[in-house]
Amino acid sequence: MEGTTRLAGVIGWPARHSLSPVIHNAAFEALGLDWAYVPLPVPPDQLAAALAGLRALGFAGANVTMPHKTEAAERIADLSDDAGLLRAVNTIVVGPEGLAGHNTDAPGFDRFLRRDAGFDPTGRSALLLGAGGVARACALALARGGLASLEVAVREAARASELRAVLEGLGTAVTVVPFDGAERSRVDLVINATPLGARGESLPLPALGPEVLVVDLLYRPSVTPLQAVARAAGARAFGGLGLLLHQAALSFELWTGQTPSLEVMSAAALASLADRSDGGPSAEV
Repeated sequence: MEGTTRLAGVIGWPARHSLSPVIHNAAFEALGLDWAYVPLPVPPDQLAAALAGLRALGFAGANVTMPHKTEAAERIADLSDDAGLLRAVNTIVVGPEGLAGHNTDAPGFDRFLRRDAGFDPTGRSALLLGAGGVARACALALARGGLASLEVAVREAARASELRAVLEGLGTAVTVVPFDGAERSRVDLVINATPLGARGESLPLPALGPEVLVVDLLYRPSVTPLQAVARAAGARAFGGLGLLLHQAALSFELWTGQTPSLEVMSAAALASLADRSDGGPSAEV
């Protein structure tokens, strides 16, 4: 790193488990860019100070992960359409006029579904386990892609109210079902957007078969129990690394104006995951 090196980082608490530094630094190096990406551990009560410091320290941009995404959307005035709609910021661009907040989760999930999983949501049905921030982004991507019907499985129906509001007017029929009632669903796509399963917890699952695509947004372990169950039933199954990579690539494009190599980013992420046994977070950035 020299005085000309441009900086980016990930704001989170904790930040030490994040795969983002490995992914982005590999992409910078592959393109020969004089950039560096660092973890930025920011306690929950220090986000305002951290945001103010980005510009002063010469950062060109940053990612935002748990638990700061919602507060970042509240504190940044210049929000993209998705960041405003989802009330969550996962990418910050530092410009001459100040900070701009973006959310790359919805387009990242759409890219993953179409390019990696080969799934077109048009006219299809899906079951979404959970209704948190990433779940809302996935639901938004599906609705924009023409999904006909979405079942949202939650323990308390009120938890799905924000998700319903995000999809209002997009033409997707939304039904909220009890979490344990997900077993009765008959859908084309199943998405786990909860932390359940990382330690072997069971999930309520509908009938699975070759016609069903299963996506577990957890990426640690590399083959989650849900993926194993789905594949044993003949279904196609993916983990959460694809979403992580595609949303990261979109952040990279916002900062640099260049398209990173997904192959390079994926190889770096897989190598890092293989080396890690720290039990850190298995989703987000």
